[in-house]
Amino acid sequence: MLNIGGLTEGVVLDHIKAGGSMAIYNYLHLEDLDCSVAIIKNARSNKMGKKDIIKIEGKNTLDLDMIAVLDPTITINIIEDGKIVEKRALRLPDTVTGIIRCKNPRCITSVEHQLPHTFRLADPQKGIYRCIYCEQAFKRQ
Repeated sequence: MLNIGGLTEGVVLDHIKAGGSMAIYNYLHLEDLDCSVAIIKNARSNKMGKKDIIKIEGKNTLDLDMIAVLDPTITINIIEDGKIVEKRALRLPDTVTGIIRCKNPRCITSVEHQLPHTFRLADPQKGIYRCIYCEQAFKRQ
């Protein structure tokens, strides 16, 4: 059994869909942080079968709520003095910019590359977002 040391202070992103940790790592630009980051892929989970986990050491100012677009099942655990002081589930944001891209080749974002890819939450139950320019739907796999 793999054993990764606990954190004294930091954040644990738990219940990431198996194989999804690298997309979250890249979106959060964790490679730019000056701290230890541990990625555990395909960890055993009673609830999910397999899951990924990301542990980020130290205090940080990451906007973690936006990652719900990539995986709304993630649980965020805030660690202080070696204990979980806050555990929270994510909720889908109403608007997201720069996280997902419009796949419609006729969308203005395909021609005007400086335009941000912005989506609004159209169906919270199904997690469907729509491009604000062309109404193209985006649904997480």
